[in-house]
Amino acid sequence: MTNEAYLRELFSLDGRVAVVTGGSSGIGRAIAVALGRAGARVVVVARREAELADTAKELEGYGCAAAWVSADLGDREALRAAAERMAEPFGEPDILVNSAGINLRPPLGELGDDVWDTTMAVNLAAPFLLSRRFAPGMAERGYGRLIHISSQQAHRAFVQSGAYGASKAGLEGLTRSQAEAWSPYGVTANTLVPGFVMTPLNARLSSDPEKVEALAARTMIGRNGLPADFAGAAVFLAAPSSAYITGQSLFVDGGFSVH
Repeated sequence: MTNEAYLRELFSLDGRVAVVTGGSSGIGRAIAVALGRAGARVVVVARREAELADTAKELEGYGCAAAWVSADLGDREALRAAAERMAEPFGEPDILVNSAGINLRPPLGELGDDVWDTTMAVNLAAPFLLSRRFAPGMAERGYGRLIHISSQQAHRAFVQSGAYGASKAGLEGLTRSQAEAWSPYGVTANTLVPGFVMTPLNARLSSDPEKVEALAARTMIGRNGLPADFAGAAVFLAAPSSAYITGQSLFVDGGFSVH
């Protein structure tokens, strides 16, 4: 076997189908492009159609097969209908990446039912419902990858973690439960845990130069994260090479969590 063939055996996603929620921007978009360039046919899911179409166009520019589905992931009935549309372009997915998220940060004492319910619906219930829809099929076929995007705030409270931190802590707990349920059938479940990443989700913090600098100083690498930093980790967790890794939280944070 040549070195190139060996690498393909480890990391190629040829013939696989990936669904990436939140795939129109930020970390989700970087992951969608990475999975596509590794060989997967990719369906990106988010709300804004123009950004979805732009992401699909970028993928197609690399010669990748791509499609998109516009969906409100906070609406359970809409989500169930959208899940069926996700499987239409290329068939049932082998890889599900739950990157879509919302981060509403009122002080905890002012956090109302509406913010709590909306946060849990998008950040925790949607990954549960989509995984419940697709993971049994993955198990039947003997190959599947569930990859969730968590947060430092699942592990430590800062900048008004509120409902967001609770939802991400729940997501990591869900991941372990999914690993227990489906890993005997070839379906792994893991999370990627970002540090501070310059994305639209963090626009409030990234607009403050002093806070950006302070957060970069907390890393060991000396800079804040970029969406492209998640490409390799996502391909690894989606690929055959990660078959013995499940129920884990992989920190992609430049050392932020241990400094």
